Amino acid sequence: MRSRLLLCSLGALALGGCVSIGGGGDPPDQLLTLTSSVMAPAGAAQQGTMAAALAVTEPSVPQQLNNTRVPVRVNGTALAYLKDAVWVERPARLFQNVVSETIRSRGNRLVVGGGELDYAAQTQLGGELAAMDYDATAQAVVVRYDAVLRLPGGEIRTRRFESRVTGVLPDALSVAPALNQAANEVAAQVADWVG
Repeated sequence: MRSRLLLCSLGALALGGCVSIGGGGDPPDQLLTLTSSVMAPAGAAQQGTMAAALAVTEPSVPQQLNNTRVPVRVNGTALAYLKDAVWVERPARLFQNVVSETIRSRGNRLVVGGGELDYAAQTQLGGELAAMDYDATAQAVVVRYDAVLRLPGGEIRTRRFESRVTGVLPDALSVAPALNQAANEVAAQVADWVG
């Protein structure tokens, strides 16, 4: 009997280390994500060689986007973070997924990704996600992407893409769909450019 009580007590202590009851703050009511407005249909297949493949790599980000919160530009020199707005994962990864799916859905390119395929593809799309935030003075969300396209043979092309959605209230329920819209608009511009 004592050994069972001891095992139960030890199990409860171990579980207590995994589950936070207070002290760690309340979890957010919801997590934000980005979803592509266009999707390749189920069963759609592509084939080709690595010479023709395109790898969409995760963009680099400035420090204010290197977390799961939504930055708010208060003015030209001050930043804050939007209350109750937490991404499900890093914004760079979410944006990479939207760009990849947008290009893939058009069927013009063999889009590969993940692990070694990113490095093996001879054409690579990368760059910097320079902004994915809320501008408090303009009541707008901004998504800005400085794309770098590395082509076979060493040719490099760069281009800046940006989308703004105005008239957005400064709350998570308003900002989230506006950021999703702006990210999809930028992804469509990038897909047009890549071809």
